[in-house]
Amino acid sequence: MASFSLAVAVVRSNNITTDQSALLALKAHITDDPYNFLTSNWSTSTSVCNWIGISCGAKHQRVTALNLTHMGLTGTIPPHVGNLSFLTHLSFRNNSFHGSLPNQLASLRRLEVVSFGMNNFSGELPSWLGFFPKLQVLYAYSNSFSGSIPLSLYSNASSLQIIHLGENMLSGMIPRSLGNCTSLKEIHLDDNYLTGELPLEIGNLQNLMEITLANNSLTGTIPNAIFNISTIEVISLYLNQFSGQLPLSIGHWLPNLKELYLWDNELKGIIPNSISNASKLTQLELGNLSTSLEEFFAFNCNIKGIIPVGIGNLSNMMALHLEDNELAGPIPSTVGGMRNLQGLFLQHNRLQGSIPIDIDLSWNQLSGDIPTSIGGLDSLANLSIAHNKFQGPIPQSFDKLISMVFLDLSHNNFSGVIPKSLMELKYLKYFNVSFNRLQGEIPFGGVIGKFSAQSFMGNEALCGPPQLQVPPCKSSNIGHSKTDAERDMNKLKIQGDLLPLATWRRISYFELELATYGFSESNLVGKGSFGSVYRGTLSDRSSVAVKVFNLNIEGGFKSFEAECDVLCRIRHRNLVRIISSCSSMDFKALVLEFMPKGSLKKWLYSHNYFLDIQQRLNMMIDVASALEYLHHGCPLPVVHCDLKPNNILLNKDMVAHVSDFGISKLLGDEDSMTQTMTLATIGYMAPEYGSQGIISTRGDVYSYGILLMETFTRKSPTDEMFDGEMSLNRWVKESLPHAVIEVVDANLLKRGEDYFTAKLDCISSIHYENGYGLFNRGS
Repeated sequence: MASFSLAVAVVRSNNITTDQSALLALKAHITDDPYNFLTSNWSTSTSVCNWIGISCGAKHQRVTALNLTHMGLTGTIPPHVGNLSFLTHLSFRNNSFHGSLPNQLASLRRLEVVSFGMNNFSGELPSWLGFFPKLQVLYAYSNSFSGSIPLSLYSNASSLQIIHLGENMLSGMIPRSLGNCTSLKEIHLDDNYLTGELPLEIGNLQNLMEITLANNSLTGTIPNAIFNISTIEVISLYLNQFSGQLPLSIGHWLPNLKELYLWDNELKGIIPNSISNASKLTQLELGNLSTSLEEFFAFNCNIKGIIPVGIGNLSNMMALHLEDNELAGPIPSTVGGMRNLQGLFLQHNRLQGSIPIDIDLSWNQLSGDIPTSIGGLDSLANLSIAHNKFQGPIPQSFDKLISMVFLDLSHNNFSGVIPKSLMELKYLKYFNVSFNRLQGEIPFGGVIGKFSAQSFMGNEALCGPPQLQVPPCKSSNIGHSKTDAERDMNKLKIQGDLLPLATWRRISYFELELATYGFSESNLVGKGSFGSVYRGTLSDRSSVAVKVFNLNIEGGFKSFEAECDVLCRIRHRNLVRIISSCSSMDFKALVLEFMPKGSLKKWLYSHNYFLDIQQRLNMMIDVASALEYLHHGCPLPVVHCDLKPNNILLNKDMVAHVSDFGISKLLGDEDSMTQTMTLATIGYMAPEYGSQGIISTRGDVYSYGILLMETFTRKSPTDEMFDGEMSLNRWVKESLPHAVIEVVDANLLKRGEDYFTAKLDCISSIHYENGYGLFNRGS
């Protein structure tokens, strides 16, 4: 009996030793581990089952899961990984692995979940992927896999539920054997080079919820059977060559359909009336109708939200009926682009704001003087008469255009001086008088003072400060300009909420380009939803952060406006300080104080950094101080709307600063809350914000509560452990007050260490109430 037990122990030891050898071989093939995840953790001095990214089965003590997701690793996959014979979950997602997949992985017969997505794998997609009898989920998207989709994947994977092969270089046809995968719930083959027709057998997939085949070269008619799958929620077939007509009964059998994308195909005929029976449909895109749509009727449909800005692209629209709905917000100024509009029906809604008036006469052959009567259009928001032959002076009456946001007079023959009265246009965000015949001093201060040299170039007789790249004004004008400058500065001092504008240093595009070495990748320090941030060194050798907005994505221009609007009104030691802005028609950037210690997220989740209890407390006090100022210390309350570790930046002294006001909101004098369609980050967003679009200062306080819990638990609210009814909020709340050590960051509390009780009392004194982040510090 003793010898038998010893033999069993040897076998088990060899098996786990085999797993260890396989993992060490994988570690040896890693050429870059920027966060030292494997370097500092995968060591023979500890059990394999305790290594980061590794899970072992309780019964056999063999490796059952290998999860290296989001670790920033670079390298290749060695064949030794095929020796992890008990593996059920394998994920290399979102790294920089490259090369081909070794055939030895075919021996992993227990695999249920496989994820190679978001890497640089290449070569043909292996046929052995179809020989895993228990495979349920396959992610291989965003790589460079080529060749055709293996037939075995569809023929043998009867348990397959999700297949995602989008954003690769796959070619060939979609085989008829796709219909054998009767358990399939999601199939994503978009952004490839697939050809041929969509097989009729797709109608066999009666459990299908999502199908995305967009951006391929698929032809033929769309099988009617796809519109008879009652479980389906998303159909995305745009950017193909599908032909024929949509079935008249398209909406009768789609009770769960939420999104339907069919644009840029060769479909013809009418849009079936039955589509209205798909009662859960929220996204419907059937083609580019911007130049052909003449009448649109959507009255009494319970439509909510705002009128989209893109409505102005319907250039041939004659009648638009949106009456008797629940539309809110302003009428977008882009309705001015609907030149053939004869009837706009918006009665019985909840619209607010003024009636927008836009005039765009650019790129014509218009000439003569601008009539002074244009000043009577006090609701005029956008005026563009660029690239014409207008002449004479710029009318003084422009100062009455109090709603003006966009003014483009460039590429004409205007002469005379730039009227100082333009400085009164306090809402002006874009201004361009370049390439005219203007002369004299460029007005100093006010709203005109924030524009760059690009707004004035091409006028040889203009003078002013050197940063505008024009000659200095003659001494005879100096006394006069100084008086005007002093008057403008006094005016700014009276307008206390605009005072920071007067301190902004004007910086040109060319200086920013020089400071960031041409916005090189080596100077890139971060990317966000609306742009990129570069580290730069100005001519005075000061370090700055240059936030360049991506104007090619929806919301980029609006985000720039929001940040400018908020940052020019606020100043606090715990808010990232703005130094300047640089704005032109196709380039917009903010120059900000550089934070050398990076973000709170980096310090929380990198193994190279550590924050003790006192540092974390100090940072949370810093953030609370900033929120107190934003909510109660500003002329108009500011709601940040996106408080999270990424947006908390640290200076050289580890003082926390709140940053990124791209989706922040200013509350009016009477408003304690408002509605918005802008979404904050999931997990940090207050419940009423996510479900109703209502924001208030309470939403920031809620986000602060989540941030505080994350800071002391080192658990993100989007962690995998929080699903269903369990959330970070509930997890922490259920641990208080007697099980704090179970949830707090293990790096902060270790039993038996010095001052353990004092530390525990300190952390226990931070408690959560009522789901709104109302935290109190104990004594």
